Amino acid sequence: LRRKKDGLLSPLVERIHTLQELGHRAVITCRSVRHLRNLHEILSHHGLDIQDQELPFTDLVDVGDQVLLLPEPLSQGFDLPLEKIHFFSESELFGEKQLGPRQRRKHPAAGESVSFDQLAAGELVVHATHGIGIYQGIVNMTLGAISNDFLHIEFKDNDKLYVPIDRINTVSKYKGLSDKKPKIDALGGKAWAKTTSKVKEAVWKVAQYLLKLYAKRQIAEGHAFSQPGELYQELAESFPYNETEGQLSAINSCLDDLTSSRTMDRLVCGDVGYGKTEVAIRAAFKVVEDGFQVAILVPTTVLAEQHAESFRERFSGFPVRVESLNRFRSTKEQKEIIKDLANGRVDVLIGTHRLLSKDVVFSRLGLLIIDEEHRFGVSHKEKLKKLRHNIDVLTLTATPIPRTLQLSLLGVRDLSVISSPPQHRRSVKTFVARHDDLVIKEAVIKEMQRGGQVFLVHNRVQSIHEVAGRLQKLVPEARVAVAHGQMPGKVLEEIMVDFVNHRIDVLICTTIIESGLDIPNANTIIITRADRLGLAGIYQLRGRVGRSRKQAYAYLLVPSLDGLSKDAKQRLRALMDYNELGGGFKLAMSDLQIRGGGNILGESQSGNIAAVGYDLYLDLLQRTVEDLKRRSLDGDQVDQLPDFEPEINLQLSAVIPPSYILDGEQRYIAYRKISSINSLEQLADLRDELEDRYGKIPAETENLLHIIELKMLMRPLCIAKLDQGPGSLAFSFLEQTPVAPEQILIMVQNSRGTMRLTPDNRLVVTASTKSNDAILSAAKKILRLLQADDI
Repeated sequence: LRRKKDGLLSPLVERIHTLQELGHRAVITCRSVRHLRNLHEILSHHGLDIQDQELPFTDLVDVGDQVLLLPEPLSQGFDLPLEKIHFFSESELFGEKQLGPRQRRKHPAAGESVSFDQLAAGELVVHATHGIGIYQGIVNMTLGAISNDFLHIEFKDNDKLYVPIDRINTVSKYKGLSDKKPKIDALGGKAWAKTTSKVKEAVWKVAQYLLKLYAKRQIAEGHAFSQPGELYQELAESFPYNETEGQLSAINSCLDDLTSSRTMDRLVCGDVGYGKTEVAIRAAFKVVEDGFQVAILVPTTVLAEQHAESFRERFSGFPVRVESLNRFRSTKEQKEIIKDLANGRVDVLIGTHRLLSKDVVFSRLGLLIIDEEHRFGVSHKEKLKKLRHNIDVLTLTATPIPRTLQLSLLGVRDLSVISSPPQHRRSVKTFVARHDDLVIKEAVIKEMQRGGQVFLVHNRVQSIHEVAGRLQKLVPEARVAVAHGQMPGKVLEEIMVDFVNHRIDVLICTTIIESGLDIPNANTIIITRADRLGLAGIYQLRGRVGRSRKQAYAYLLVPSLDGLSKDAKQRLRALMDYNELGGGFKLAMSDLQIRGGGNILGESQSGNIAAVGYDLYLDLLQRTVEDLKRRSLDGDQVDQLPDFEPEINLQLSAVIPPSYILDGEQRYIAYRKISSINSLEQLADLRDELEDRYGKIPAETENLLHIIELKMLMRPLCIAKLDQGPGSLAFSFLEQTPVAPEQILIMVQNSRGTMRLTPDNRLVVTASTKSNDAILSAAKKILRLLQADDI
């Protein structure tokens, strides 16, 4: 690529030589100092005398015959013939976009929890130790003059359990695979222990199967691509928007996968319009930069064309050839593309299932990108499996199929979730209504009055023209067109171009528009017979609108609200429940419950899932898989920490007061985020986020963050409990603690009577308990002493 880009400068060099012969001067403006140095290196190979001015431009220095490089971005060059000065823009030369002011990027929290569940009073929950109960909300209780928040859970016979807010991660929302409600457990009873023991046995069998899949993937040796260089950085800087944290995290994860020797198999799950395409563009560029080819498989011809346009636009400043292979191309064009592909002259090939044909042969395929895998049939997936062999694979989806999501959540496939929406994005208001011409008429007229366009999805080709005729009578002033997959390619292409250019007001179409279309001016979608469509399909269709700052609307029309099937009701209910931004991942989890986990879990596991709830089942399965991964090949167990949750009983208030976060739901989400933290880096990021969103953090919330930090210090030391007594702190060790007894004895001997070790493995330390700061500081000091190798 560097050599190809070097060749792009030849016309510029010739012109500069011509200008110099006439006694004129040339100035080239660059977007940054780094770009300036990069361009200096390239131009110096062409025999030009270069002068850099890295400082901000204040006055044009007379450099004679030298070419002056300035770190001042211009969208395009211009001439000053009377002054004999000619300005050239780097962005104009390489076709790169100008950036607006970029926001400060926060480092994304690694391993961020992807549990988005929110609880409402009266819902069933699962406590890892005590079983299934009813959540009754967050209550504030004062014990010994100390006020704290607790999760109130009610069990059988009205027994109550109050869970400290720092242990909120031991509680999860109950999800089964049916509407049948489970039995509420008795607090302190033996039934729950028997149930979890039985489920753990079943989980081992499933885990063994998953381990085989995981082992195959680990053994497969992939190509380790080079680390991103200057060209990649140029591409990244040409992105005209600010990456969201989730988007940046997904990009970095893909780069880590590509530059490792392990074959990549990553699922990027992001809501419609959340920037998954840019993740694919960055990954594709890294592969092409190293001389490999990229195949991008998409479900529809229309999406293939749009992706091709997006990739060409982003790669316009680089000598990367992007081609699209679909039925919009003539037979002659397809043959030329396939021939050039085999000879290595095509870098990125985008297409539908046509890519899986026998005559399509890649010269050096390095990456396969699959957009919306759930749209491909069984035969296509079998061909994909063959194509995947030893090839890096990146899958993009808004609503992954249950089996794909299952594998990702279990770590058999890597998962990146983009949950943060782009700036100014608004959720789509969704309505479920009985099919009525007046509803359609009102929705179309309302959208046209504000200058917008409408999608009307009718997924029956036989009657689609009849629907178009009826709509034309309802709204005579509307410009109506029909689009479906059985139309000739060129005709369909012309209609889509007309719609993009607003020469059509209402596009009556089949689900051909389901994936990828980005038309910001279309902000109303009407879907007939929504009860016949799958959850992912409706969600994707709804994602065709709401891609601008305007409020968007989706109308899901059904013949009768009362006559819907059970599954249809569940699907539509899920769409209404997850109507907010970022609902795609939650919706996929709902789909997992409605449809089940596919042939990974199967029917045999449904009883076990119902017994303990989906989240706990998944947690047990995940831990078992991790346990098996840790085992060495000869069956020996690798040393590992026991699974436990440290308990901290300090006499201080550690809450998020309602005066700080007013909304109860947001406060609950903040508690979930705090309890899921597992690194100091994540803790710092969350502290920044709280201050940014809600202002200065109050003292009692700071106490909560300090308690989470203490837990992080306690876990690797296997300290199960920290208690506060009168003028002392007590640390309770598990038997598996990695801290050597000799180390603790040395600490006790050197303490001059301020420490003692009790027979029940408790280290009691005299400490000042006059203030919260003193308590926390003393606890951290002891834990850090225990971490030290040399006391």
